[in-house]
Order: sequence, then structure tokens, then C-alpha cells
Amino acid sequence: MAIKDVEKKVNKILKKGQEGSVVAPVRMDRDSKFCFACHPGVPCFTDCCRNMNIILTPYDIVRLKNRLGLTSDAFLHLYAEPEMLGITMLPVARLKMLEDQGGKCPFVTPDGCQVYSDRPVCCRYYPIGLASLRQQEKGAGDEEEFFFLVKEPHCKGFEEPTEWTVESWRGDQEADIYDKMNREWMELLLRKKSFGEETELPEKARKLFYMVSTNMERFKSYVFESRFLETYVVSPKTMKNILEDDVALMQFGFEYLKHAVFGAESDVISIRQDILDKTVKKIRKRRKKQQAKMKRIRMGRK
Repeated sequence: MAIKDVEKKVNKILKKGQEGSVVAPVRMDRDSKFCFACHPGVPCFTDCCRNMNIILTPYDIVRLKNRLGLTSDAFLHLYAEPEMLGITMLPVARLKMLEDQGGKCPFVTPDGCQVYSDRPVCCRYYPIGLASLRQQEKGAGDEEEFFFLVKEPHCKGFEEPTEWTVESWRGDQEADIYDKMNREWMELLLRKKSFGEETELPEKARKLFYMVSTNMERFKSYVFESRFLETYVVSPKTMKNILEDDVALMQFGFEYLKHAVFGAESDVISIRQDILDKTVKKIRKRRKKQQAKMKRIRMGRK
């Protein structure tokens, strides 16, 4: 990626020079310092917890639905709604704000967040924003992360004297754990984005992506109660892990989507050889029929 293209992307993300922008036009790294604190003594406490477009990552959903003692179906019905994500055109779950209460988050009270220890990753990062520039040239590295401050006019947290580095803030908020858990999901979004906006996945693939990304119970049923295991090879160790642990099931789901939807190789899951051979045989048979039909057309016969 050329330097001018990198600068263009950075400036776009930071909204550099735009009047009224809440994004400070300064690129930050992990050692960059800032002052901030949020607590009940700050006059704007919980003001930021309303009218937000919070996209829930798969790990966010797992943590929240387990915290609330809900199934994925119940959680999605009560607290989320599907949304097509930007130019990826992939379906994701968005946290449903309470429109009849001024658009506030369903989990916030005057005393603060009711699910604070399991809050979504975007809440953990605030007031830090995270972006990445994917390097396109061979040998240039996979991606370059950078950070920026989100400074909303109403926020008084920046007047607090507590000093952080970006890295110490991420550690304190446990955002690094969420980043690790969501990395493969983000890779799937970037993979689809690289196809271009004009490349649209079939409806069946979009439904599969949404189910695997948001609903662990349905995905588990899909794996163990359908013909899934007659089609794919999965190790006994992996089978045991995904049967017992939602997080392991989620990570297995990322591998499955990578393989089944995006056609990438996986070390965790593969199509059974007999199924693969049968599929190849069908394709060859279909091609022979098409070739024979074209030959008849060229010879003036139907």
C-alpha cells in the first residue's frame, strides 16, 4: 500500500479537519498517553450509554447471554436486532437501544452498567477507538493497528487527572482478551471486504454466517443433530471441547465459516474424502452434459 493511500485511510478514519468531529485527529500508538476517568462522581456519568450503534461481536453475545442466564435465542429476541454491516454486507447483531427511554442502553441504570464485567468490547475501549490498515503488498505484513481518541463534547472524563497509556487502558478494561477472542471473526469480515462491495454472498451463506456468529445453541444443534458430521472430519478432542464450551464452539464456528463460506483451508475442519470424491464426480458429470449440449448446438441440433 502506497504511503499516500495509507495517509488517505488514516485521515478518513480520523475525520481529519472536519468541523465538529468527536474524533481527535491524532494517531496514537500503544504508548501514547491521555487523561481520563469515568465514575459516578463525573457529572456526565452514563450520558454516553445512549443512542449508540453497538455492533455485538460473537464473544460479546456469549459473555452477555451467559451472564444473564439466557439462551442465544432469548438474548437476541430481547436485546438485539440484525443489521447488514457496511460494505461487507454481512449480517451482524446490533444492541437494541430503548427508544421509549431516550435511546438508552437496556443495561444502564443511574448507578451504572448492570453487566459491567461482561460489557461489549466497544464499551471497554471507550474513549479509545481502534482501527487497522490492512497491508495489501506481499511481504508488507498483515495489518497495522492504530488508535485514536473519541472526545464527545459532553464528556467530562477527560478533565480527570488519571493518566493512562493506550496499552495500560486496554489492559485495565480487559479489551485485549476481547480482541484475542474476536480476531478470527474480524478476519472473516476483512476477508469478505476484500471481495469488494459488489460481491454479494448467497442468502443461504448470509443466514449461515449470522447463525454461527450469534447463536451458539443453534450452531451446536446444527453440528450434532444434522448431517454435519457425515460431511466433515472433526477430531474427537475438538468434538469434546465444542460440546462442553461455548467459547470453543464459537472459535470452531469461525473455522467452519472460513472453510464453508469463504473457501479457505482449515487445520480444524475438512470435508470427508468420500464426500469430496462424490462432489467432484457430480461436477465432472455436469460438465460433460454441458459440453455435449454445446456440441449439439454447434451442430445445429437441440
